[in-house]
Amino acid sequence: EVQLVESGGGLVDAGGSLRLSCTASGLDFDRYSIGWFRQAPGKERERVSCTSASDGVTYSENSVQGRVTISNDRAKNTVYLQMSTLLPDDTAVYYCAATIWCGLGAAGYDYWGRGTPVTVSS
Repeated sequence: EVQLVESGGGLVDAGGSLRLSCTASGLDFDRYSIGWFRQAPGKERERVSCTSASDGVTYSENSVQGRVTISNDRAKNTVYLQMSTLLPDDTAVYYCAATIWCGLGAAGYDYWGRGTPVTVSS
């Protein structure tokens, strides 16, 4: 059984930093890419970043470009999302998800964690 568990969310002041973790079990890291999504109240779930298993290429959306870094530690089966210079608009529940290809749409991801909330206060 595949499980993805996020951690590291919390309350932070604007301009602060957080590192989110996504630990996977039962997942072939050589085959599956890991993406980070977020969903704010009343908004659609949007991809934030993704790391590709096939070639190691990483993707980040324009809204967070230069403020997030995605990385992985295969020994720990964990993918990290380091976020800095956080803005109130970054407030959302953050999810990690596994997919074969780092697509933009949430529908293309096969496995999901339950999410970790991030609140950025102004």
